[in-house]
Amino acid sequence: MHFGITVLPDPPYTDLVRLFKQAEDAGFEIGWTYDSHVLWQDPYPLLTAAALGTERIRLGMCVTNPGTREPTVTASAHATLQDISNGRMVFGIGRGDSARRYIGLQPVRIAEYEQATAMMKDLMNGRKTEWNGKELRLEWAADQPEIPFYLAGYGPRALAVAGRHADGVIIQLADPEIIQWIMGLARAAAEEVGRDPDALEPIVCAPAVLMDDMAAARDASRWFPAMVSNHVFDLLQRYDKSELPEALTSYMDRREFYNYDDHSREGAAHGEFVDDETADRFSILGSVEQHVAKLKELEAIGVKHYNIYLMAGDRERTIDVYGEQIIPQFAQS
Repeated sequence: MHFGITVLPDPPYTDLVRLFKQAEDAGFEIGWTYDSHVLWQDPYPLLTAAALGTERIRLGMCVTNPGTREPTVTASAHATLQDISNGRMVFGIGRGDSARRYIGLQPVRIAEYEQATAMMKDLMNGRKTEWNGKELRLEWAADQPEIPFYLAGYGPRALAVAGRHADGVIIQLADPEIIQWIMGLARAAAEEVGRDPDALEPIVCAPAVLMDDMAAARDASRWFPAMVSNHVFDLLQRYDKSELPEALTSYMDRREFYNYDDHSREGAAHGEFVDDETADRFSILGSVEQHVAKLKELEAIGVKHYNIYLMAGDRERTIDVYGEQIIPQFAQS
């Protein structure tokens, strides 16, 4: 199994570089950050600093979107970072949640999402593509290593886009039942267009809270299912509840509000509605032994990449404990 971390682009920017370097030394393989340019600092300069301050760890957005930045700009930026980092970039994209909603915009429509992502995949990797009726190519990027391309989604239409175009699916929760449902939809779409469905990789993203006190661990993670609830709320506007897994929707009846000022913040009041059972399913909580058991459960359903949302608990200790006690147990996976 491969391990990554996501660090918010909070000031000071040196924190992100320091934590990525610590993670690199501990055996983590990818350092991710968010792209919500008003809530936090702009991530592109931070990833540049991280590329110059690390040697081996791969770097990427978890996630950007095709709405707040013009897609050719995003493609060129990633191709440029691929050069600066000596081929260590990965690419993660969704339709836009906090980055869009915080400035008064809605997530981009599915058709726009698919058109933009298909174009960006080719453009950032130096291939010819068409945009706005123009043939485009980043000639200087043609000889660079391919940038792995991951799409985020929860609903059937977004997951179909991932199946048609992506190398993997970014899944923001660690519930095995929901992960299997998500990957089933994405892989079915891949097979329909002649792609190998088994090559589509699930990238599971969730907090890892190392605490023997389960009540405290749950409290430290309740912000996360609350964040996921924004996406589930949107799904329930578009799909009948019967079309979605009960495991994904069962906690929504208690949801009252969401405050983007506290987006991805431990202790956020909007997370108080999240029950213990949902907290346990969506994140990885408890002792080292409990973390290993949950990771083995994920591994058994084909998960090969776990990305820790490093916004809960003791960040430095989480990296160290994973590096010393958990990652070595999955080194041959």
